Amino acid sequence: MLDVPHQSGRQTDVEDTSGSAVRSKLATGMPVGPCESLASVARCRPAVRRVCTSVATPIGAARDITLRALDILAAADVLAAEDTRTLRHLMEIHGVALNGRPMVAYHDHNGDQARPRLLAALAEGKSVVYASEAGTPLVADPGYQLGRAVIEAGYTVLAAPGPSAVLAALTVSGLPSDRFLFAGFPPAVRRRARRPSWRNSHGMRATRDPVRIARNAIQQLLDELWRDYGDGTDDARFAGN
Repeated sequence: MLDVPHQSGRQTDVEDTSGSAVRSKLATGMPVGPCESLASVARCRPAVRRVCTSVATPIGAARDITLRALDILAAADVLAAEDTRTLRHLMEIHGVALNGRPMVAYHDHNGDQARPRLLAALAEGKSVVYASEAGTPLVADPGYQLGRAVIEAGYTVLAAPGPSAVLAALTVSGLPSDRFLFAGFPPAVRRRARRPSWRNSHGMRATRDPVRIARNAIQQLLDELWRDYGDGTDDARFAGN
């Protein structure tokens, strides 16, 4: 769930209804500040055509969205999302109007059906934005097949960086961060026979960061990692505890 701020970070005291100030800044390369309205930004800076942009979205706090992400969401022709309800709610919090634009659900279960529609939009010269439910798209989230299909079709894929659960976990872990391995989702407990190969497939000497796991399975996974990697080092003790 997103924490709804008391006030949107994009509200304006004086709105530039003509958009002239925003247009002037965009023309000279000056950054558009938070006191210009999203409506003006969308009106003055057309979306980049035939481009699919992956937009990182907040993990929990709605105000963690970037200003650039809000601009892209305001200007895109087609919006695709892992969970359209979550993206719609985020846009409502920050005052980004949908204005009749299509919003397409794109996730692991409907990718084969949704990709042709998004590729067709690009072929028509439209811009497409893709947002996962939370965090950075494609990082243990749907989207890489969409990105690959867009590239193979001859169009451009861009990224609007932002929140990432992997990097947030690494930042607060106190573990070495010069090298780390993101191992994704470990096999489910009911497929326990696959766990040894998953654990032993990471040969590099680096901080291991398999953060994507259900809460009720954390202790069991830590016990297994401690049993396999508990060599008495500080890193192993930290993981085991």
